[in-house]
Amino acid sequence: MQNYGLSSVAEFLGDRIVYRNLDAVDARLPRLADIRAEVGIPADTIPRKSEADYARVIVHLLRLARDLDAPGTPLVRLIFVGDTRLNDGTAFANICRAGNWSGIAFIGAEKPAPARAEVAMQDGHMLYLANRWTLLAEFDVFCHEQGFPLDENTAVVLDLDKTTLGARGRNDHAIDAARVAAVRRTVGDLLGAAFDSERFQAAYDQLNQPEFHPFTADNQDYLAYICLIVGSGLYEREALVEDVRAGRMKTFAQFIRAVDARAADLPADLRALHGDIYALVQAGDPTPFKAFRYNEYRETVGRMGALPLDAMPEDLLAREICLTHEVRELMLGWRDRGALLFALSDKPDEASVPSEDLRAEGYAPIHRTVTHVVGA
Repeated sequence: MQNYGLSSVAEFLGDRIVYRNLDAVDARLPRLADIRAEVGIPADTIPRKSEADYARVIVHLLRLARDLDAPGTPLVRLIFVGDTRLNDGTAFANICRAGNWSGIAFIGAEKPAPARAEVAMQDGHMLYLANRWTLLAEFDVFCHEQGFPLDENTAVVLDLDKTTLGARGRNDHAIDAARVAAVRRTVGDLLGAAFDSERFQAAYDQLNQPEFHPFTADNQDYLAYICLIVGSGLYEREALVEDVRAGRMKTFAQFIRAVDARAADLPADLRALHGDIYALVQAGDPTPFKAFRYNEYRETVGRMGALPLDAMPEDLLAREICLTHEVRELMLGWRDRGALLFALSDKPDEASVPSEDLRAEGYAPIHRTVTHVVGA
């Protein structure tokens, strides 16, 4: 591994990115509210990355972005670069289908086995499955061999989290550490002297496992709220786990309704916070625990570019969220060939973009925050 100095995702991407709310950061592109009717997205819903509605929004934004840069130039093919076969592979196939485009996806994750790439098909589209991020250079050659030129007719969609930043298998633990620290900080601040670190960690570690995803919906806001309630003593972790496993407590919606029925037993400040979160859940907001997400933003940017310029690569990968050198290098080349670059993030806007107060202090969105570039 090498330290390639400092940069940001915006170096090659600009503001061509959407976070979870699907509002393009580039001010020249419309917000989700402005295009709902045009792309057939129901009111008061924000589709998730693996859904067909999400793909229609992305295709619409890609075409508008291409027309801004190269008026009259059609997009006819898609290259997708991500880190998970299920979530990213599904999003890739849906976008190809919605755009009526041919496509190839690179799905990467650093693994200890010898470097190897495997070609597979998903829903009629080609996946290039790689166990090294260095294989991105070979993927460039592979695209050429498949008759996929990286030119003005090509859209390149990048996954931001654990691909462009915090590469999976190499540096993704730093992203997870920021999120866990944010949950701990939020719950600790709210519970004050009553915060029990061991009780919190036991609840978080257990309920964050796949076994409990049907209950938590694999939603970190929900998980943070559950840990807060367990930390308050209103529910005991062991009893809650038993109820979930027995099927007596099946969903987060059921859980928060049960808490609401006992809200009078919460301290006044937690009761007020519960009321705010409960109202947002009822309104369909997928990120109802705003205080947690604001802390996640602070914890994330606090782990970007924090070490000395000449820090050793192993220290950077252990302690910072780094920009993936192989992704940056390839994107700079593809941009120069005329391809349209666009990024997706499943991270909520509240955890990705600073508040007005923080912006006034010089904070920037995650994709514009400078950090170290590390790669092979």
